[in-house]
This record gives sequence, structure tokens and C-alpha cells, in this order.
Amino acid sequence: MKDSLRTALHRLALRLQELDALLADPALSADINRYRQTSREQAETAEHVQRLHRYEQREADRTAARAMLDDAASDDDLRAMAREEIAQADADLASLLTELQLALLPRDPDDARPAFVEIRAGAGGDESALFAGDLARMYLRFVEAQGWRAEVMSANASDLGGYKELVLRIEGEGVYGRLKFESGGHRVQRIPATESQGRIHTSACTVAVLPEPDEASEVTLNPAELRIDTFRASGAGGQHINKTDSAVRITHLPSGLVAECQDDRSQHRNKAKALAVLQARLRDRERIERESREAATRRSLVGSGDRSDRIRTYNFPQGRLTDHRINLTLYKLGQIMEGALDDVLAALQTAQAQDQLAALEQGQA
Repeated sequence: MKDSLRTALHRLALRLQELDALLADPALSADINRYRQTSREQAETAEHVQRLHRYEQREADRTAARAMLDDAASDDDLRAMAREEIAQADADLASLLTELQLALLPRDPDDARPAFVEIRAGAGGDESALFAGDLARMYLRFVEAQGWRAEVMSANASDLGGYKELVLRIEGEGVYGRLKFESGGHRVQRIPATESQGRIHTSACTVAVLPEPDEASEVTLNPAELRIDTFRASGAGGQHINKTDSAVRITHLPSGLVAECQDDRSQHRNKAKALAVLQARLRDRERIERESREAATRRSLVGSGDRSDRIRTYNFPQGRLTDHRINLTLYKLGQIMEGALDDVLAALQTAQAQDQLAALEQGQA
């Protein structure tokens, strides 16, 4: 282990002592959000420190085994035992080193936050809208399997089914960290239900995953820069929804960004939800612009966040899903469309971690 890495890990041990002291302070429990954040950090840090202790113990075991090998010059059994212990210690140390390096990788502070998932039909007309509906169903099935909660913020249905645009709010443990890799262009290749000659068509949708900002990081909105329109919600909704202007559309005039919500019968609640979506979009726009400036010469392994990127192809005749960012191909499209996204998301997270590890090792060289 490099000295710089060991020093960084020993700093974690000192941080654990600080966190233990904070949690022992009765004043912390008065702020429930801060208490939860501190508890989560303490649990993660304690796990990393325990792993460091195991690593150092295995180093000591290997040193003892090497000493045994040197001392047992004439005892073949002891020498064999020492060699076996050295080999096992080397394997354990290699595994633990990777885990410890992962512990030091930079974390996205938004990973634990709820997220807005925006799905929009693109090229392909009605078939694109139908595919947008299929993507929405896929994500909702995945959300259900994770025990998360999903809420429709706004929906613009197409005539033949599916959606021209759909915005979901998803809440649960680590939502943004799991779903953030879904941002980008999703291409589908299949025979549309409206195709009479059995030809395969290609169409596309875009998905944007935005972290819901917390109060400390919300974009400050100037009321003078907002245009707020109210209108009657579209679609089925009963007599009440057809007689009142409960739906709200908010336009941020300087940027031209628009957010709307018609899910609730309360105009006040729809306005609050639309403002939350607008703030998330503005914050995401600022993040992308900042990252573009900071990383103009280097693209991330898992995509730049550019919504025009084609990140994935869903080929229905072959039952194949291909993620172009990491050259991942899986022949179980049916299961994936039913919400079995774990293998895809895990591969993307692993690829990002490997990229970060390579950068970390380069910095320590």
C-alpha cells in the first residue's frame, strides 16, 4: 500500500473518533436531518476503518509467515505451511486494498437524494411515444422492486398510448445514485404495432435524471423572472378537475425552462411541485455547464450528461440490450423491460468506480 493511501485511511480513523463524539452529543439529536446524515457517515466510516484494521492484521500475518519461512530452513512441513499462509495473505491483501481504495473515491453528495426522472418521446412519432410508455413502465417496476415510491409530476399522453412527456419523482434510499446513469438517448429497434408489413423501425426517447435539491442547495428563484400560468388539467379526472384551473405551468424567463404539474387537485400543491421540478432543472443545467468547463478535455466513462448522447439500444427482434458507454450486451431484454435493471446499473457503477480508481492511482503515482 502506498504511503499516501495509508495516510488518507488513517485520517478516516480520526474522522471516526470525531463522528463518535458528535453522536454522543445530545444537542445533535435535536436536528433530526443532521443526526441521520452523521449516523450514516459514522456507519460507513466505521466499516472502512474496520477494513483498514483487517488489512494491517493481514500484513502482520504475512510478515510472521515470512519470518517462519526464513527460520524453518530444515522443516519442510513448516515451510509449506508458511508459503500457504503467505499466498493466502497476499490474496486477502489485494482484495482488501481494492475495497479500501473504493472507500476513498469521491462521492457525489446527491447520490442519496430523491430524483426526478423525465422521459420524452423523440424521433419516431407514435412509436417513440409508445416506447416512452414502455420505459416508464420499466422504471416503475424497478422502483417497486426496490421498495421506493414514485409520484407522477406531469404527464402528456399520446393519442395511441404512451407519453409525449412524463415526469416522475422517485423517493427512496440512494435513488439518484442508482438511476443517474439513465440520462441520455435511448434507442429502440422493433416492429411497431401499427406496421402492417413487418418492418423493423428505429425510434428514440430521451431520459433525464435530476437530483431533487435540498433546501441548502436550491436555486434561488426571482419571482419577477417567473411566468406562472394556470389551466385545466387534461385527460380523465372527474367533474372537479374539468371545472377548475388547478394545473400550473411555470416558465423561467431568463433560461426559457418550463415545468408544469397537474397531478394534484390543489393549485397550491401543483405550484409547489412545479417549482421543485424547475429548481432541479436549473440546478442540473448549472452542474452540466460547470462540468463542461472543468472537464472540457476529458469525458466521463459513463457519459457526459449530454442529453443527445445515445447511451443504449433496445433491440426487440434479438431480445438484446446494448449499453454503448461500456460495451455491455445482455440478451434478456424481456426481463429488463419488466424492471430487472440491477445487472445494467451494477455494471455502470462498476465501470465508473474503475475509472475513478485509475485516476486515483495515477494521482498517487
